[in-house]
Amino acid sequence: MIKSMTGFGAGDAETADFKVHIEVKAVNQRFLETNYHMPYSMNMFENQLTKKIKEYASRGKLDINIRFQDLRDKAVTVKVDKGLVAAYGQALQEISSQLELSAPVTAAQIASYPDVLKLNEENADLEAAQPVLMQAMEQALESFVAMREAEGQNIQRDLLARIGTLENFVGELEKLAPEIVAAYRQRLENLLREYLAKEDIEESRIIQEVALFTDKVNYTEETVRLRSHFDQFRQIITAGEPVGRKLDFLIQEMNREINTVASKANSAGAAQFVVDVKSEIEKIREQIQNIE
Repeated sequence: MIKSMTGFGAGDAETADFKVHIEVKAVNQRFLETNYHMPYSMNMFENQLTKKIKEYASRGKLDINIRFQDLRDKAVTVKVDKGLVAAYGQALQEISSQLELSAPVTAAQIASYPDVLKLNEENADLEAAQPVLMQAMEQALESFVAMREAEGQNIQRDLLARIGTLENFVGELEKLAPEIVAAYRQRLENLLREYLAKEDIEESRIIQEVALFTDKVNYTEETVRLRSHFDQFRQIITAGEPVGRKLDFLIQEMNREINTVASKANSAGAAQFVVDVKSEIEKIREQIQNIE
């Protein structure tokens, strides 16, 4: 089953100590790219998170948003900036002396001044948060992949239908091939007979030359290879693995074959089918950009 490269998933996990909410969303990208939006304290887990993501996705630009709460009681200390206290005290003393004031200053007043007191929270060990973080990530990735697979089914149905349409067009080209060869052969024979009527050239030589040049408008080999590519295409999209790059290469091969047919087929009817085939191949190519 093929997967779309776009998708969204969310996961939650919580214990008595930690609470985590993770959202994963992705858009098309040729290779896998991960962009994290999370608290600085979570950076220590980035490699583990990326490793887990690679188990679920191989292509796409992923944005991972992580909300993390540490619910544990934290040890808090209050630090007094003694130098700043002394500076404030000296400044207040100078003001009192200059204005001849006798305004007593309390410790509470000094403590209320900016930066005199600083709160320090003890840096808690976050290693214990890893299981709950990974649990939330796995849940988010599972829902993310489920959405990718659902969209992938829609894309697969569309691609199979378009391959069927291509086969119909190629079938019409195959029907026209004998007529194109016969018409070219007749025109070439007439031309040769007209220009060589006065020359003493053997009939067998004319036939030989006509056969040689007629082969240049025969595109049977190309249509056979196109049908082979169609079969390969069906096999690949049902392989159950990331297939985007393989299909992209196969589409290039299809395009090369139909271009060769276009250069050989000297027919207005065939030209129209070639245009139809190229248009359908382009639609498939655009759709392939959406799958993993």
